[in-house]
Amino acid sequence: MARTSLLMAALLCAGLAQADESTVQKVDSDGFKQPLQVLKFNPGLDQREFERSTLTALNVYDPLENMNRRLYHFNYRFDEWVFLPVVNGYTYITPSFLRTGVSNFFSNLGEVPSLVNSLLQFKGKRALDTSGRLLVNTTLGVAGLWDPATWFGLQKQSEDFGQTLGFYGVPNGAYLVLPILGPSNLRDTTGLVFDFAVENQINFLNVSEVSSNHPELWALRAVDRRYSNSFRYGQMNSPFEYEKVRYVYTEARKLQIAE
Repeated sequence: MARTSLLMAALLCAGLAQADESTVQKVDSDGFKQPLQVLKFNPGLDQREFERSTLTALNVYDPLENMNRRLYHFNYRFDEWVFLPVVNGYTYITPSFLRTGVSNFFSNLGEVPSLVNSLLQFKGKRALDTSGRLLVNTTLGVAGLWDPATWFGLQKQSEDFGQTLGFYGVPNGAYLVLPILGPSNLRDTTGLVFDFAVENQINFLNVSEVSSNHPELWALRAVDRRYSNSFRYGQMNSPFEYEKVRYVYTEARKLQIAE
C-alpha cells in the first residue's frame, strides 16, 4: 500500500511539472504570448542565410529606433488585444463569399491610385492592365464585388506613390514604424498621404463622400485589410523580429520599385 501511494504521488508530481513546463513554453521571457504557430515566414529564406545577413539588416537607416521599437511594441499589443479579436469576430459572423466581396470591393478602389502611379512612372502596359481591371470589375463585377478581370487574364498590378518617388530616385529616408499601419519609411509615408488624397479627390464610386457620413466604412476597410494580411506578431520565434521585419520591408520595397 505504501509503495502504491508513493508511486501515485511521484506520477502526480511529474504531471504537474510537465504542465508547468508547457505553460512556460507558451510565454516568452518578456511576457509576450505567441498567439499562433502556423505562420510560414518566407519558406524560401533559410534561417542561416538570414543570420549571415544580420550586419546588412543592421545597416538599415533607423535613427528613430527607440521610438520605432516602442511603436512596434504598441502595434504588437494592439494587434493581440484589439485587432485580431475583431478580425476573428468578423470572420465568425460573416460568410466567406461576403468577406470575399468586401475584399474585392476595396481592392477595386485601390486600383485608382495604382493607375495614377503607373501613369506617373510611364508604365504603359501596367496602366492599360489596371484600366482594364477597373472597367471590367466595376461593370461586370458589380462595383468590384467580383473579380472577373482576373479570370480574363488581367492580373492585379499594385503601384503606390512611394514606388513612384523611388522610381525617380528619391531615397528611403529614415525607417519608420507607423501606429497600427506598421513598417514604413519617410518616403513611403509621404506616398501614403498622396495616395489617400488621390483616392479622395477622384471619389471613385462616390465612396469618399459616403464614407464621410458613414465612418463605419473606414472601420470595415481597416478590418478587411487586417483580415487579408497573414502576418502575425510573435510568430517568427526570434528575439530579432524587429530587425527581421525592418530588413524584409526595406528589401521588398527595393524589389517593388525595380520591377
